[in-house]
Amino acid sequence: MTNNKESIVRNAASRGCGCLLLIAGIGVMNGIALPFYLNNTNRSKQSEAKQYVGSMNKAQQAHFAEKSAFATSVNALEIGIKTETTNFKYSVRTTKKAGFNYGLSKEKDFKSYVGGVFLVPAKNFDPNAAKEEITTTFILCQADSPGTIKPAEPTYENGKIACGKGTKEWQN
Repeated sequence: MTNNKESIVRNAASRGCGCLLLIAGIGVMNGIALPFYLNNTNRSKQSEAKQYVGSMNKAQQAHFAEKSAFATSVNALEIGIKTETTNFKYSVRTTKKAGFNYGLSKEKDFKSYVGGVFLVPAKNFDPNAAKEEITTTFILCQADSPGTIKPAEPTYENGKIACGKGTKEWQN
């Protein structure tokens, strides 16, 4: 009987318990899963700014429709977003013909956003609109590169809306 027990112990020792293989497997999985997890975490943080600036654009349109003027602050948009979060600062700049909404990254790893809401002749969208009737149109632009620099404002010229230099249009 002792001989049989020794044989079982020797066989188990020579095969190993698989712990080393398990630890190696966990290490490989971490090498694959961790970057994926971190990338998804960054993406979700990045999507905050897209959502906020997109909402600010829509709120600017509603504000103009109701008050015939653009809102001059984030709070005046009355949509309940904070002017600063962990990763972004939000602000507004207006002119008589446009409202610009910013989601400025506070981190070097995130891209910033700028939205533009412009007054345009309603005829651009509805051929039956009165000649003097105006409406609004908007664009959401993402900085080409991550960083904390304020992106260039979009423009509206000759009936066309476009993102500023160093940004590209973000479409939902």
